[in-house]
Amino acid sequence: MPNMPDAQLCHIGIFVFDVDKMVDFYSRVFGLVVTDRGYSPGRGVHIAFLSRDPGEHHQVAIASGRHKDAVHTTINQISFRVAGLEELQQYWPWLVKENVQKLDPRNHGNAWSIYFADPEGNRVELYCQTPWHVSQPFGEPLDLTKPVATIRAETETMVKQDPTCLPMDVFTAQMKKKMAQTLPEAVPA
Repeated sequence: MPNMPDAQLCHIGIFVFDVDKMVDFYSRVFGLVVTDRGYSPGRGVHIAFLSRDPGEHHQVAIASGRHKDAVHTTINQISFRVAGLEELQQYWPWLVKENVQKLDPRNHGNAWSIYFADPEGNRVELYCQTPWHVSQPFGEPLDLTKPVATIRAETETMVKQDPTCLPMDVFTAQMKKKMAQTLPEAVPA
């Protein structure tokens, strides 16, 4: 694909049972704002568009039409990045208070994450990056009630035992080089 133009992932769309309930959840939990809402007669669905970026009309599109008999979701996860570990910790007590289901904090070595289910069972992730890379999948339980310095030190000790461990800036430089060879027009110099 050496001549393909740059394409960045900018939004997701999900089919839901209850648009209002899901709009309320994603607005309250992630601070998303409804930018548009309407009915698509051609598709026969009600759609709400939500964003936190004024330059993006929507980052999440929530559409009616999830089949009434659907037992399982087909979504692996919907991920939201926060600036750092301190911000991730701020979410923890709030998510506990909200009584979200399937609450599962994980240490991936390259990221600290909180997984949980939205009101319709879709897996959602809040995460922030660490200063290290280790090959994935990699995951251990994470106690977000510990002090930030303790979590950082425990993570560093854990990842440095893995032979794939690299500083994140080294891994990023390697990926930039790899992507430049694959998609030279898409990677900034």
